Amino acid sequence: MKIRTLFFLLSILIIPIVSATGNVTFNEHYTGNTLRIDFFHTWEKTYEAVKLDAVYKEGPWAGNPDSLLDPFGYGRYKIKLFTKDTSQLIYSKGYDSYFGEYKTTNDAAAGKRKTFHETALLPFPKKPVTFVLELMNKKGGTEKLISLDLDPSSPDIKEAEKKDDKTILPVHNTGDPSKKVDLVIIAEGYRAEDENKLKRDLEKVKKTFFSQQPYKKEKDKFNINCVFKPSKDSGPDEPRQKIFRDTAISATFNSLGSSRYLLTEDNRSLRNIASMVPYDAIIIMVNSKRYGGGGIYNSFCTFTSDNRQTSYLLLHEFGHSFSGLADEYYSSSVAYNDFYPKGSEPVEANITALLDPENLKWKDYVTEGIKIPTPWGKTEYDEKSKKFRKKRAALNKKIEKMSKNNFPKFAIKKVKAELDELIEKNRKDTKSFFSDNKLKDSVGAFEGAGYSSEGLYRPMLDCIMFSIGQKPYCRVCEKAVSDMINYYTR
Repeated sequence: MKIRTLFFLLSILIIPIVSATGNVTFNEHYTGNTLRIDFFHTWEKTYEAVKLDAVYKEGPWAGNPDSLLDPFGYGRYKIKLFTKDTSQLIYSKGYDSYFGEYKTTNDAAAGKRKTFHETALLPFPKKPVTFVLELMNKKGGTEKLISLDLDPSSPDIKEAEKKDDKTILPVHNTGDPSKKVDLVIIAEGYRAEDENKLKRDLEKVKKTFFSQQPYKKEKDKFNINCVFKPSKDSGPDEPRQKIFRDTAISATFNSLGSSRYLLTEDNRSLRNIASMVPYDAIIIMVNSKRYGGGGIYNSFCTFTSDNRQTSYLLLHEFGHSFSGLADEYYSSSVAYNDFYPKGSEPVEANITALLDPENLKWKDYVTEGIKIPTPWGKTEYDEKSKKFRKKRAALNKKIEKMSKNNFPKFAIKKVKAELDELIEKNRKDTKSFFSDNKLKDSVGAFEGAGYSSEGLYRPMLDCIMFSIGQKPYCRVCEKAVSDMINYYTR
């Protein structure tokens, strides 16, 4: 099928591809603008389908012109650009998506059809190119989901949205976007009258972000801007409490059925707002006191602005979305099934299936003489964690029931405070448990990671990717973050 002069939609067919060797020269292939490809990603009972939505030419490309080919291998999907005439690979990047998480749920397994909107950001080409979206399958190979021939001179390419309903609020700027990590903060659930609060919250974000290593020592490598499109209502949707609000990007708790999981499915609005500035990564700050957030690699992360654990939420979720770090915890309930298939090695830098103990992916950091796998008091920890989860689930259920039955706000607030106190007590108990462990500073292979109590391992006893609280990334996670910063700024 041909769509005017712009694209040929190809099914999953083999096309000749010549891999790139050496460096790709940016100025030879690209104009300096941004190419945005929006598409629909649909789960069709047992398989996934991708269809084009629209293509845009946006402002300056934020990426590093010397970092055009993905060296990491993270993400379950990969976007690629090839020259049309020689099939040379001139751009690649891995990412994860909301869709990718949905297809591991019970609803997907039951054949429930659902469509998500996604975006690929690429440098804008000078000459015709072929865009390819690939799925990294469970066997370690790739499957082509869509291939599009694109002519950059086509009149079908839309110009970036230029509405004047958004305000850019600079937070931290140090120079040329092409040599910096460019973060855009999207203010969600902030009304026009909340702008002063937003500015205060942005200052807190800046302070929190640059208090953590390696961001602290790399402060001069970041640009941070906030784009503010006022929402009509304050806060996100809270479906379990029958609360729905009119906001800029329709962020909502209860994503994938998890009460604390906070995401948005309005990708088009999100990208339209973000396009006001050059950006490498999106952070969504949601105006709420509830505990919640989410992070999806090279898509976006979310966190709530006024919770006791706001600092943790920001740094933990950004670890996912920016550096592709995996969740190291395993005791909290999630919506996923078979997220890390048995018998395969996770691509993330900070968890392993330990299929080859002699060649641990973080072997350069392993403490001399430590046992692999590493005994750490897991049984005792699991017993404490089980009791906490039971109490937390009961309080969450109580809050939902009270909200649905229109209990007085002060009564609901009292139970929410009880929940916060429970979470805080668990945080302190966990901190104490780890601080007394003789292996607290050791690097080994600690069983329990990636939502699995058995069969997956993390590098250290504790880390901000493992448990709640103000704490550092472990050594392996910090190295992964530093590598990503270097990729954007070298």
